[in-house]
Amino acid sequence: MPEQIEAVDWGAVPGPPGWYEPERVGRGLRVLSGASNLVRAAEAGALLGCGGIVHDHSGAVFPAAALAAPLLLDIARRGHPAARDTALVLLDEALWFTPHAGYERVTEPDGTEVPLCCALAHHLRAHADFLTGLGGTGRSLLADAAAHWRFEIHECAADDTDTVAFGSLTGRFPEGARPAELHHGGNATVLNGLTLEYPPEDDSPEACLRIPDRHPDELPPGAVLLPAGCGGRVR
Repeated sequence: MPEQIEAVDWGAVPGPPGWYEPERVGRGLRVLSGASNLVRAAEAGALLGCGGIVHDHSGAVFPAAALAAPLLLDIARRGHPAARDTALVLLDEALWFTPHAGYERVTEPDGTEVPLCCALAHHLRAHADFLTGLGGTGRSLLADAAAHWRFEIHECAADDTDTVAFGSLTGRFPEGARPAELHHGGNATVLNGLTLEYPPEDDSPEACLRIPDRHPDELPPGAVLLPAGCGGRVR
């Protein structure tokens, strides 16, 4: 764990000046990973929660939260119960808090700039088995993450003036027609009026979305759809 924490240049992670304090992140994660009592866990929580990955007094979250999320989940899985509880509280705050304008997105390895909340939800879902096993707290985190759905297109077919897209859905697509961001090749486009044609069944992520007034050529395999509303969540 120390090697993973030190591998990140927290000072190079963007954040709003005067709010984000990168020196708090590495120190806070180190303290939390080694915490063996409530006092040390609380010390780590203060470092991370008061300018590290979030600023809890103002309800702000910083891009560093997305990089810290896998580390916090690993601490929650392996650490002392007090460290686990602190990590889960920080993850919950990071998912709910609002980013500052200009710092509301993070860049994924493929160059896609996704909303910070969607990146956090993706990390939480990657640890779904562990979080489910924690009971109420873990299940609540996953339920909150489900609102930040993600759909990866596998193939498309034209249907009159619409396109039906087949792919993998994680999270929960809401009822009714919804706008979405289409991410592909480092670019993002807003699409309107998406509806869920067929939901996932039998624990399979396979689903089908209807996308009005778009040609299949505009929706290439591997493109990702995310909730459009998440991209507008700024302070």
